[in-house]
Amino acid sequence: MKFQTLLSFLLLITSGTQAQISAVESITAKPLQYRKTEFNIKLTASWENPYLQQDVALDMQVNAPSGKTLTLPCYYASGESGKPSLWKARFAPQEKGKYSYRFVLGKTGKVVSKSADGYFTVASSKSDGFLHVKNNWVLQFDNGKPFRGIAENICWESRDNDDSKYFKALHENNKYNYEYMLRSFAGHGGNFFRTWICRWNLPIDWKKGFNNSRYQPSEEYFNPSAVQRLDRLVNLSDSLGLYIMLCMGPGAYSTRDGGFSPNAADFFVNPKSKQRYKDRLRYIVARWGYSTSIGAWEFFNEVDNVQFGNKDKPISGDSIVQWHDEMSTYLKRLDPYRHIVTTSISHRDINGLNSLKNIDINQKHIYKNTFIIPETIEKYEQDYGKPYVIGEFGYEYDWSKNFDEFAKGMDSDFKRGLWYGLFSSTPILPMSWWWEYFNNRGTDAYYKNVKLIADIMINAGKGSFERIELSASNYNIKAYGVKCGTKTFIYVWNPSEIQQAGRIKFEIYNTASVKIAIYGCESGKFTKSTDLKANAGKYSLQLSLAQTSDKVFVLSEN
Repeated sequence: MKFQTLLSFLLLITSGTQAQISAVESITAKPLQYRKTEFNIKLTASWENPYLQQDVALDMQVNAPSGKTLTLPCYYASGESGKPSLWKARFAPQEKGKYSYRFVLGKTGKVVSKSADGYFTVASSKSDGFLHVKNNWVLQFDNGKPFRGIAENICWESRDNDDSKYFKALHENNKYNYEYMLRSFAGHGGNFFRTWICRWNLPIDWKKGFNNSRYQPSEEYFNPSAVQRLDRLVNLSDSLGLYIMLCMGPGAYSTRDGGFSPNAADFFVNPKSKQRYKDRLRYIVARWGYSTSIGAWEFFNEVDNVQFGNKDKPISGDSIVQWHDEMSTYLKRLDPYRHIVTTSISHRDINGLNSLKNIDINQKHIYKNTFIIPETIEKYEQDYGKPYVIGEFGYEYDWSKNFDEFAKGMDSDFKRGLWYGLFSSTPILPMSWWWEYFNNRGTDAYYKNVKLIADIMINAGKGSFERIELSASNYNIKAYGVKCGTKTFIYVWNPSEIQQAGRIKFEIYNTASVKIAIYGCESGKFTKSTDLKANAGKYSLQLSLAQTSDKVFVLSEN
């Protein structure tokens, strides 16, 4: 039998219009740390639009066991203006122990009703909590556990009509829904993915024209079918242990979609458009912010492409940076869990964007240049002092081409991006594009090969990573090294079509010898373990690599 507690609250403040909170129902029987604790709030208030906080707003004020005070935005669920209505609060406690709380109702920016204090006690759970930035190499959960993202773009589900010249049928295949793709991704070892809110996917702001029969037209302010689908996505991700970079995009900002701006340039400066976006953020945080599976909020996909959408009259970079500064500051204040915040560019930097205080992670997208990933990450981190992520990468970006004509290059590039990321100081490995194509070829099963080494790294160093300098005698061999605790990992790759031999020199330990295990990146197996002795305090690996092959050497102190 479902446990419910109905708390009737004393009305502390009322307005002349009799706006008031009448009752609160706690619908979570046993609140657990980092898990959703849900409340139904009944109230009566008048409004023009219950989703606009300047009209009407409900907040949950929470006092944590440590004494920390939090404010959680709540969201409207049902009911009419001037009549009893239902609102909801979704709260994920980050501490265990006894909490006190009250609900506060605001009208046109003024408090008009408060509830008396309520109480609940939170027990500990096995959840790790929310993800936060620790350093350039790793993220960290609330409980201190380190995390690196084995990542992919899964930006949308299949569309009804796709414009791909060669892969139309593949992209329209209903098999490519979240239920299939996320289970497949998690089964192969993935743990972090990026997805979009846009007109054809999770279109919470749009009323029609989805090119996706999963969604139904509606005149509601937030589209119910899209909201329910996003609910499902968050729950599914949580059940699979996956973390989401949710690219929120600008929403339906244009006048043709019911917004206030005739174009993108106006969107970044129009006060009405900015307030509409803040109200949108408030709803997103209120409804889905409780989820530890939200790994990061992303404002824009490739905002530089938005800037240069009209090549003859590009949008002011200053207005884009000022918009991001305002919205990231607002989001950090709004979100009681302080999720990671990011945005992305394609390839053109916007002066000032990488330096914003409340953007936690900078990112860009790289196509046809996967080999520059390590140096790109290092450069941006040195220049701006914060983690850098490659949000998209690929062998080819042009969807008008037939990838099957160079499928071998596509596959190799997919794998190389993962290894380059693993051996670079990025907390989320580069995210490949073309998810349907790689799944159809079976290439994405390769995630498990990378995850095996990633797990050993994390466990060996408990989240500690240190880049080591290598000296290669053969410039044809690409080599990268990382030290994690008492283990050192060296990745070597022969990109040429002929066998290559060479020697890798490095200095890592004071010990006279180390044990070395050799991992075949393609086989996903360790082949042998031997001892390697130092010469004058330095080590030297003799290599012989078959054409287009790679290995990881794992060295452990004896």
